[in-house]
Amino acid sequence: MRNVAYAQLEDLESIVAIDHQVIGNDHRRGEFARAIKEQNCLVVKEDETKGFLLYNTLFFEHIFVSLIIIAPEERRKGYASSLLQHFEKISPTGKIFSSTNQSNLEMQMVFKKNGYAPSGIIENLDPGDPELIYFKQKEH
Repeated sequence: MRNVAYAQLEDLESIVAIDHQVIGNDHRRGEFARAIKEQNCLVVKEDETKGFLLYNTLFFEHIFVSLIIIAPEERRKGYASSLLQHFEKISPTGKIFSSTNQSNLEMQMVFKKNGYAPSGIIENLDPGDPELIYFKQKEH
């Protein structure tokens, strides 16, 4: 059964393992541990961790989903949508922002499927691959 919940410290190793699988190193371990302690990290599980979501309120005092990563072998099974939909229910602010690279067509489809609207572009973060900003108004 699919379960989305706040990550606990015992989830840290599985989160780091998924991140390592995707980006090739584990340099974000400290960031993940901090997010877990601050309850700014969600995990989606079905027996084991399939993916995670990190967020903060540093984006002009609105929620910004800074990272959604699903284990490569578990993609296209709805885990990213499960994380977003759960997060929308618990978001402490009415506006939710996130972003993805222009080259990340899969994540753009996830945002579109979940009702997120394009909200701008940031150039020069990754050379030649602009960051696309997405927005959704939380339903009341």
